[in-house]
Amino acid sequence: MARIHFLIISLVTLFAIVPLNNTSAQQTNYEFIPAPDLWYNDVDGIRAGIRLQGQVPGTFEDGPHRLDAGFWLSTWFPSLPVSYYLSFTEPIRDWSEYGSEASGRLLSSVRTGYHIHGFELNKRWQQGFDERRYRETGWLNTFEKRFDDEYTAFPVLWSDAGKIISKASFELQDDNPLGWYNIRTTAAYQFLDRGYGYVTASALQRAPLNDNWGFRFRIFSGIASADTDPEYLFPRSSSPAVNWMESGLTRAKGTIPTNWITDGNFQVAGGANLRGYTNQDAAIFTGTELPADAMLLNSVLSFNTEFDYFNPINLLFEKIPYASDFLSFRSYLFFDAGTSLQVDDNDPDTIFSDAGAGFSLSLNIPDYLGKPRGFVLRYELPFWLSEPGEEDNLKLRHLFAAGAVISF
Repeated sequence: MARIHFLIISLVTLFAIVPLNNTSAQQTNYEFIPAPDLWYNDVDGIRAGIRLQGQVPGTFEDGPHRLDAGFWLSTWFPSLPVSYYLSFTEPIRDWSEYGSEASGRLLSSVRTGYHIHGFELNKRWQQGFDERRYRETGWLNTFEKRFDDEYTAFPVLWSDAGKIISKASFELQDDNPLGWYNIRTTAAYQFLDRGYGYVTASALQRAPLNDNWGFRFRIFSGIASADTDPEYLFPRSSSPAVNWMESGLTRAKGTIPTNWITDGNFQVAGGANLRGYTNQDAAIFTGTELPADAMLLNSVLSFNTEFDYFNPINLLFEKIPYASDFLSFRSYLFFDAGTSLQVDDNDPDTIFSDAGAGFSLSLNIPDYLGKPRGFVLRYELPFWLSEPGEEDNLKLRHLFAAGAVISF
């Protein structure tokens, strides 16, 4: 009941400070843009609501007082049928200039069985008018808690304790003689009860040979301390569980058919990303508790590479007026390899690797900074595993996936 009261107070506060019609918008020099929103998962059923965008007229997402919010009602009426998301960003004018904004952001969300509330400071440095070349640093402080395990396909990958987390991040993107590259690092610490921390780092490099052929490389490393909660640890095959909350496709089971995930036929890009081991990991994570030898690692080092080759479908997309700016279709061969750094005694010393072929379809409508805003869907065939378990090393395996492993 207290949660519902909190949601009602948040709704009332929002509608009190944001104009709801054109006359009010003209008086306050602020516009409020609503849009209907429908989504589905296996707990909420059809989740119906409204998305709200608030901005100063004519600023196109990069002005002051930026609001991004959503409010929904679950038609299956679970224990908490009302959910919301609220983000409010304010530039810091004294530290900002064109393309190099500093900003503060307030964040609050209660949806799909997960609380997150906090504030963030960001600073970006852009080289001239080219939004592809930039440096960014950020500091995010949040309270987070998984309060309903029903929404997740793998409850054993989540703790139920509340957490206060402070996370610093840095990102650099530019080009070199090979092509575009991107470097990202994060370091975080959790303060409540038993404290723990983790760090991650990744480096991506694109090396095109021409318009249709080329290589993409990625190195990833992550280290977490001994008491780290499972949602921040590193599976071999996919992104840590907490990162699944960043996409509507993976935030709750059922949006993607649950049996695809629990049977190991669906992978979420990120982390070590040894995609061929998705099936083996899913078989472990569907249990009621994690065994001592579960492939949920306190440390990992991995290498991913993809080789793009010519495909005629993308040529057809390029001939479609306007759509070619947003749609692309890739065909590629891939190879992944990784191992634990053995920070924890339970982590294995085995080197795992896989190889196969894949196809991806991406719809991308960049934001005002040129960053991706859309989705990537992949279909992959990991036909070779170095550690296949009871299967043959060479076998035709099928894998659907969300998110790009190496994107620019």
